[in-house]
Amino acid sequence: LACFESIGKFGLALAAAGGMVNSALYNVDAGHRAVIFDRFRGNVVVGEGTHFLIPWVQKPFIFDCCSQPYNAPFITGSKDLQNVNITLYILFQPITSQHPLIFTSLREDCDEPMLPFITTEILKSLLACFDAGELIIQRELVSSQMSNDLVE
Repeated sequence: LACFESIGKFGLALAAAGGMVNSALYNVDAGHRAVIFDRFRGNVVVGEGTHFLIPWVQKPFIFDCCSQPYNAPFITGSKDLQNVNITLYILFQPITSQHPLIFTSLREDCDEPMLPFITTEILKSLLACFDAGELIIQRELVSSQMSNDLVE
């Protein structure tokens, strides 16, 4: 009877230790980065793999670093005041070194609040510089200028 009691206590201690180790591990998949919110040291970016953390002090937030598509249709005016129906297709990727800043200002969904606003303003300001005929003829110039403006 005492033997079973000691085995039960050992099993309970082993389960508690396993639970503690499991709560101190997290995994960052390929193509992702984690921002570790640390209550004492600030935010730290870590790469792919399995990592340790201090429970209740650190919390990981996983970001996707792969290129992600964003597709947005627009109807806007050109320089000669004609309506232009255009679809903007963007492959965007957050800059890894900027993840702590993105995390503190926008949390995890960085593309949702920012991309529609930025792309709309840049596209409207760029298309206002060209008339409808120039948009068709100088398509490569418009595309490269749009790309440069978005990168800035």
